[in-house]
Amino acid sequence: MDSKIKKSPGIDMLHGALFRKIIVFAMPLLASGILQQSFNAVDVSIVGRFASSQAMAAVGSNGSLISIMVSLFLGISIGANIVIANYIGQHNHAGIKRAVATVSFVAVASGIILLLIGELFAKPILELMSVPEDVIDLATVYLKVYFFGMPFMMIYNFASAIMRSMGDTKRPFYSLAIASVLNIILDLVFVMFFDMDVDGVALATVLSNVVNAALMVYWLTREPEPYRLNLKDTSINRNELKKILQIGVPAGIQGMVFSLANIFIQSSINKFGSYAVAGSAAALSYEVYCYYIVSAFCQAAVAFLSQNYGAGQYDRCKRVFWLCLAAAILGTGAMNVLIVWQKDFCLSVFTSDPEVLHYAIIRLQCVLLFQWIAATYEVSGACMRGLGYSMTPTLITIFGTCVLRLGWVYMAATKSFSFAHLLYIYPISWVLTGAAVMTAYFIVQRKVFSRKVMPI
Repeated sequence: MDSKIKKSPGIDMLHGALFRKIIVFAMPLLASGILQQSFNAVDVSIVGRFASSQAMAAVGSNGSLISIMVSLFLGISIGANIVIANYIGQHNHAGIKRAVATVSFVAVASGIILLLIGELFAKPILELMSVPEDVIDLATVYLKVYFFGMPFMMIYNFASAIMRSMGDTKRPFYSLAIASVLNIILDLVFVMFFDMDVDGVALATVLSNVVNAALMVYWLTREPEPYRLNLKDTSINRNELKKILQIGVPAGIQGMVFSLANIFIQSSINKFGSYAVAGSAAALSYEVYCYYIVSAFCQAAVAFLSQNYGAGQYDRCKRVFWLCLAAAILGTGAMNVLIVWQKDFCLSVFTSDPEVLHYAIIRLQCVLLFQWIAATYEVSGACMRGLGYSMTPTLITIFGTCVLRLGWVYMAATKSFSFAHLLYIYPISWVLTGAAVMTAYFIVQRKVFSRKVMPI
């Protein structure tokens, strides 16, 4: 362990008042999440306005599938964030260098794996999801083109994890802002001037991801040591990879299971027809936007708690939990209410088709209005991972999301649920999972802080 280490170029998480620093850290993350979601939302909006409702459904129906395929590797990036942040708290110069080199290798490898999976299994998976016949060919085209951008998307996400561990959330936001503007321009050019539809918006996303990844690599290769990315030294350190995977894989599995449960629900939604698929996709876009408020404070909790845990500052760890939980609940709840209140305006961005609007409004009222409850298990789970306990929230969430939701889908099939009844499982599962994960967090916190358990 080094006695001296260069000051992290981001926020100092170990000293001073916490609330302002958490907000400053989280706001660029929130903006980045919104911009990241705008890639898909803009695609949905433009094909909905300038192509057809079938094209809109094709793009929207891929959301859950893309999520499950990338969730494992996004979870691993969380593990990278925690390990590097922990080393920063310990002032471990050599550990930071080894972790950065390992993370850069994993980023490229994971992107290539996802590219191959997407190209080989796109249509079979969509068929298993019962995507409507008038949509499946367009959905397959969109997915295959979209996954050519996966290596670049993974480079961005893992590079962002490195920067978050240092307390830097601004440059990932700047990079996404540039890529998002480019994505909108290319969407319009390909659809309006080249007469393309789903293939055009997917290609625009791929090219935007290339620019996004290039900017992040450029910045990381110019960081001061020990944070600098040295492309020639990119390699896997087994010890660092093991630490990253021990935390990241359970987090990724949780995300995959969560997305898998949503895929089963999406399959049930698909049975209501293309109007329901399109309406659900429009409402889901706002759910994802609001979720990024929760996600921003989860990532803040991971970074702040990991560094302070590494430094042995347990009282600050406790304050991090309560501040992030309160901010996530209040911020998400306020946005949920605002969107439902202005539902007509919000949905008009995507479509004017009355049949599509009918289903979209039902989803807003049954799901989005209660989304703030999800912050209870997301923030608690993030804090447990920051303490090195990643499997516990994963197992609880698997039961709370996958098992309950699959049971609900089975009931929906046997009892012919209405569209609204099908969606009620979301708030039900959030309440039950939130209560269980928060209880587990307090047990883990008491165990770790009372016994002075060594950091990761």
